Amino acid sequence: MNTSINSKLNSLFHFLNENRGYNKKVQSNSYNLFLAPFDSLEDRLYSVLHHIANTQSQPKIDILASFFQKVYSNKSQLHSFKTFINFLTDNDSCVPNYESLYYGMLRQAGWGNKTSALFTKTIYHLHNGKYGFQNSIWEDAPKVINQKEKIFLPVDAVIEAVFHRIDSSTKWNFHKINKLLQKNYTSEDMEVWDDLWFWGFINQRGSGLTREFIWNEAKYWALIETAKDKKSIDRVKNESTRFLKIFDKKQS
Repeated sequence: MNTSINSKLNSLFHFLNENRGYNKKVQSNSYNLFLAPFDSLEDRLYSVLHHIANTQSQPKIDILASFFQKVYSNKSQLHSFKTFINFLTDNDSCVPNYESLYYGMLRQAGWGNKTSALFTKTIYHLHNGKYGFQNSIWEDAPKVINQKEKIFLPVDAVIEAVFHRIDSSTKWNFHKINKLLQKNYTSEDMEVWDDLWFWGFINQRGSGLTREFIWNEAKYWALIETAKDKKSIDRVKNESTRFLKIFDKKQS
């Protein structure tokens, strides 16, 4: 890996690892919003699936409809983490872990790399005991990530722009970014990298790969899950200054 890229990635990872609490609160609030109204296992799973599917900028509604029809008509396949993965993969002997959940979702109509990775990450968060939830949907869902399984970062335009800022000579996409990170970081580390979206989102302005990297308080306010008191905003703004310095070309 290029020394300059390696240095910036290591600085980014250190920053994300040091500041996990900020996005953790945002994600916990988000999970509460779409889980709180529901009590049953099925309804909670449906809510997560609908929420993630609709994070797409242009969800393919007609195609997704066939997926949801299949899920809603097979309730007996939803009662455990293992049976749900078997249902997704059509393989009763599939290892019930987060990697197989990702690939199982990827096989479904209307689901792509980003949404499959985002759903997998969300299910992990709802069961690892660190976000205020205990066995939120399934009792048999793993609470830790096996070091031998691959975990995928839900790469979207925000994260692609971050990597373009680090190295504009590469045409970054979901596969290239994940390949680079998986090669240099552990499966547990990959979950830390998920916080990159939050810091990237609130520190970008404009669109496309050449968007401006700057504290964008309007985006912070646009997220319903963020704390809106002045003290909290000032703390996030101060940490954002550190985040943005990583991309300062003078530091290259």
